[in-house]
Amino acid sequence: MPIEYQDSKIPTCYATCSIGHKESHTLPLKLKAIADAGFDAIELSMPDILAYGKMLNGREPDPKDYDALVEIGKAIKAQVEEHKLKVLMLQPFANFEGWPKGSEERKDAFERAEGWMRIMEAVGTDMLQVGSSDAPGIPSSIDDLAGDLAELADLCAAKGQRIAYENWCWATHAPSWKDVWRIVEKANRPNLGLCLDTFQSGGGEWADPTTKSGLIEGLSRDELEAKWKQSLAELSETVPPEKIYLLQISDAYKMDPPIEAKTNEEGLRPRGQWSHDYRPLPYDGGYLPVQDFLKAVLGTGFRGWLSIEVFDGKGPEKYSDMLEFTKKAMASLEKLLRG
Repeated sequence: MPIEYQDSKIPTCYATCSIGHKESHTLPLKLKAIADAGFDAIELSMPDILAYGKMLNGREPDPKDYDALVEIGKAIKAQVEEHKLKVLMLQPFANFEGWPKGSEERKDAFERAEGWMRIMEAVGTDMLQVGSSDAPGIPSSIDDLAGDLAELADLCAAKGQRIAYENWCWATHAPSWKDVWRIVEKANRPNLGLCLDTFQSGGGEWADPTTKSGLIEGLSRDELEAKWKQSLAELSETVPPEKIYLLQISDAYKMDPPIEAKTNEEGLRPRGQWSHDYRPLPYDGGYLPVQDFLKAVLGTGFRGWLSIEVFDGKGPEKYSDMLEFTKKAMASLEKLLRG
């Protein structure tokens, strides 16, 4: 159910990867909790597709067995429709852009994209989330990054599909909203827009999980706040609202002790580690300027999808009943918009 805001109704969405913390929290039960809390749509995450495939067939499918994943997708579509939801987007598609032409990695990226596009058709969504690549060593040329996204956008356009490009704040070359916007502008495709995120921007431009203060250091607090406010004003003034396909909402815990300022054993950079397990709902223990970023996005004229995407490692301590948590999520969105 959309939330009233000024003279508009803001549609609401919930990512399936952002709820459930035990095996009994199956996808059908997640969908019920999301629908019963009044959300209009879901972001469907690939791990949930794989888990539902295991539930249906007794074994988890190969992530590249697209024939099997299409059949699982059709079954998910029926479940989604039963709960009167829609699939807003399939996510998270990673490490796509920037691979050298002729490389095996580039070939694999486009093969994966074509497989995911088939899944999108099966589940009934027209939007693919692409996160800015964190692959080490990819070239930094904006022409190359934009060229790859333009090529993918053209493939999607042939199927009536579109791409929501998100800045991941630990990405190799495009960690900020301004970076991904420059790439989207350069690619210049009508079906290529932005997936903005309160964590990715607040956690990238204002906060730092590797410092004792939890803030970016090397400048005064006043300078940090001025820089942040300048970025928000620029966002409001420069990005057309129709180029923002959705805004994802989450907060972050201040890390105590701080995360070590190095990649971990899986090769994940500090902000990536932070992102994966320390992102609660707004008003639930975090410290990021979530409302600042929401106001800047609304300041563009955007009145589109707000989507809860949280990764809270403290979830098992906070809730056993998923409906209790999705209702809390809806209340946090309403409070943010009232503020």
